[in-house]
Amino acid sequence: MADVRHLRAAGVSLVLDFTDGTLPRVRHWGADLGALSESELDAVVLARSPHPIGFSVDGAVDVAVLPEQSAGWLGTPGIVGNRAGRDFSTAFRVLSVDGPVVRAVDEAAGLELELTVELLPSGLLRQRAALTNTGTGPFAVDAVNLTLPVPAEAVELLDFTGRWGRERSPQRTAFTQGLRVRENRTGRTGYDSAYLLAAGTAGFGNRSGEVWAVHTAWSGNHRTFAERTYHSVSLLGSGELLLSGEVVLAPGEAYTSPWQYASWGVGLDEVSARFHRHLRSRPSHPSSPRPVVVNTWEAVYFDHDLARLTALADAAASVGAERFVLDDGWFGSRRDDKRGLGDWYVSDEVWPDGLTPLTDHVTGLGMQFGIWVEPEMVNPDSDLARAHPDWLMAAGDRLPRPARSQQVLDLARPEAYAHVLERLDDLLSTYPVSYLKWDHNRDLVDAGHRPTGRAGVHGQTLAVYRLLDELRARHPGVEIESCSSGGARVDLEVLERTDRVWVSDCIDALERQSAQRWTNALIPLELMGTHVGAGTSHTTHRSHPLDFRAGTALFGHFGIEWDLTAASPSDLDRLREWVALYKSLRGLLHTGVAVHGDHPDPAVDVHGVVAEDGSDAVFAVVSVATSAYYPPGPVRLPGLSPDRRYHVRPLAPGDVPGGNADDWGVRLPWWTPSGVTLPGRVLGSAGVQTPVQYPERLVLLRATAV
Repeated sequence: MADVRHLRAAGVSLVLDFTDGTLPRVRHWGADLGALSESELDAVVLARSPHPIGFSVDGAVDVAVLPEQSAGWLGTPGIVGNRAGRDFSTAFRVLSVDGPVVRAVDEAAGLELELTVELLPSGLLRQRAALTNTGTGPFAVDAVNLTLPVPAEAVELLDFTGRWGRERSPQRTAFTQGLRVRENRTGRTGYDSAYLLAAGTAGFGNRSGEVWAVHTAWSGNHRTFAERTYHSVSLLGSGELLLSGEVVLAPGEAYTSPWQYASWGVGLDEVSARFHRHLRSRPSHPSSPRPVVVNTWEAVYFDHDLARLTALADAAASVGAERFVLDDGWFGSRRDDKRGLGDWYVSDEVWPDGLTPLTDHVTGLGMQFGIWVEPEMVNPDSDLARAHPDWLMAAGDRLPRPARSQQVLDLARPEAYAHVLERLDDLLSTYPVSYLKWDHNRDLVDAGHRPTGRAGVHGQTLAVYRLLDELRARHPGVEIESCSSGGARVDLEVLERTDRVWVSDCIDALERQSAQRWTNALIPLELMGTHVGAGTSHTTHRSHPLDFRAGTALFGHFGIEWDLTAASPSDLDRLREWVALYKSLRGLLHTGVAVHGDHPDPAVDVHGVVAEDGSDAVFAVVSVATSAYYPPGPVRLPGLSPDRRYHVRPLAPGDVPGGNADDWGVRLPWWTPSGVTLPGRVLGSAGVQTPVQYPERLVLLRATAV
């Protein structure tokens, strides 16, 4: 077994030190160090070994990726647990290192560890731990925390907060001594999850500064932290947040932690690009063009009427939609959100002839048919809850307080799981469903398994994964969207089983500029549901012109959530232009590199997509507020190949600035179809002047290599 391992991929180096048979310690994670000989690797370890003074024990304290108190580390431990009060502190000895898999044992504690640490071809680092109880008697697992060191130069932290309708709002803090902990106890990924926890050099931005970031791939409770000590140790860490008594291993049983993903880069764009390239490399990643979606929710809500919905389908097809999704209200007694949830039978009241008349009409128009479900939840006012009250999750005899008139169905209970699987399987077998909008509309409160009342978020999360896996195995052609009161379940583990995420229930275009940008920090555009809403937003009552709404939705998996039967002929004509533009660009948008400018004016945002080979690009210049400058200065176009020449011009239909300069007949000199032709180095450094716009407007630029 080599004492030092050097892993390299896509401009990243990871140096792991196994000296003296300890768990791996990271000596370097960051920029590629180049090819190093065995003696040079030994020198790296020697050069970076801490000075053995000032620690809690004699000698130096090295912190492994799974930190141990037995090594002298008194910060956050890697394993928190005990065997009836004993074996609370582990001292693992490595037995073997086979590729990315490290096997270790602590005979005294009666525990075996399988640790996987790998550097993926994208340069993304990921790791997880599997802990097996080999002793006598149960071992209670309270936490398994994996960590990665970052250098002293990382002095700022970026993570996220949020709420319904405002998911993934960024916040920055100084990375000072102590522990910054973000805990999520909602039973799903959460509106306000840390999402990404990034540490970076002072003032790091989209295109500048070194950044190290971690993401916990788990759709239940989780914990993310940044820890810095006076011993010159700085760590980013995470793991599942286990409720008291939730995981107790019998002899021979094992617990496997979620994957922790980590990315290094110069600027946030490079950090994100590693996640995007990894996701796109998966065999399960959607490969067909992402179809234009029309979803019925904000168009009709619970008013399901065949004539109204067929008219909406006609309007959808007329503007170029390719997928029509029937939202909540098609089943049981579900005429509002207080009843019927869990009764997954087509409503005889609303659909006396079943869904076939609608599905035939939709597919006859050349569109795919999709449908909304919420399999994990149940209304107490439902046939299912009345027949099986013991299937509801509860901490003992008392039911949790309702939320949205809902309780949680315990899918870890075999009978409940089998029932939901049978109902969804029947739905997908009976009708030509190509798409499930899978919702999850309440937090898990007092979520226990009955009759014991033992904490059950862990078991519920795994059961949902099993259900998704089984449905995909039975119906491999069906795509699934992860929706959770909007964007409350967005993580890399649910995306192993789904084909896109719903960014937010708020489709106000101004709010979406932020929500989509920060969702894109982890998720590539083709996995992000981005829809054009009505002229006045249903969630904020803010009004925007169609070009701003459609230009915002362009950067994602484009869709429409609007009663098109009430739209004006001119709006429908304009929407057709935007749909046509999306179809022409989706090959670029969904394979290219997402880029974001670091523009100094907070009223102006610049973002876009550049083809992997640098041959093509599209940019949006967005006026998110009124600027202190009039006219605004030039904007730099990020990500272009510096030595290639580009023809840059306005891109219709996003070529109408919508500012008072237009009203006064004052034109920007280069704002013509001829545009300008300049090297990428000039466009990225000097930039181009953009037109004056009213606030909450955008324009599009196309840059094609010549």
